[in-house]
Amino acid sequence: MAGVACATYYNKKQRQQHKVDEAELVLLDLLDAEYIRHPFYGSRRMTVWLRFLGYLINRKHVQRLMQKLGLAGMAPGPKTSAAHPGHKISPYLLRGLLVIRPNYVWSVDISSVRLTRGFVYLVGIMEWYSRKVLSWRLPNTMDAGCCVDCLEEAIKHYGKPDIFNSDQGSQFTSDSFTQVLLDRDIRISMDGRGRALDNMFVERLWRNVRYEDIYLNRYATVPELMLGLTKYFVF
Repeated sequence: MAGVACATYYNKKQRQQHKVDEAELVLLDLLDAEYIRHPFYGSRRMTVWLRFLGYLINRKHVQRLMQKLGLAGMAPGPKTSAAHPGHKISPYLLRGLLVIRPNYVWSVDISSVRLTRGFVYLVGIMEWYSRKVLSWRLPNTMDAGCCVDCLEEAIKHYGKPDIFNSDQGSQFTSDSFTQVLLDRDIRISMDGRGRALDNMFVERLWRNVRYEDIYLNRYATVPELMLGLTKYFVF
């Protein structure tokens, strides 16, 4: 029996892998866009929706894709806020609070952003009174270091808030992040679990960024996305 040249075998394998990657990117793109329209869709309804579009896909495959995107059905929104069991959780301090002056409340959040080929994360810190984005980053991982850098930059340029609000994600409950706040006597507030509306201004910001900039421009690379967001946040 004749053998198959290694180069032929691996070239064929790479072409097959490329086709799989392209098909998965299409599905990821569809899921991300549909989640913005219907954030209450879980894996079951997403599966039904994709089948309606003609894709032969099962729920386990959809769950894997949604996990890759960090998406979950409704209230909590994107799962970029995984808690750490050993970190301290602070109470939510903003219920019924009137924000009547600048630098009273700041908040932070992380969202995933899809590119033409791949995904990155967007970290942003917002001042609640003016709705101004004080600082932001585009990390490719959700570690605390990038969030700390973002916080320190905001404080350097804009002073400090009385209250700083975040979700219960491990980035924001980490010692490195909370210590920056504690060292400056900033009161720490954290959303209740499953309560995306506790941080509604940043959630609204992410929605606007997606609809008004990211979906319109279809960025292919991180530098393109960075340039586009720089212009958008100034606007």
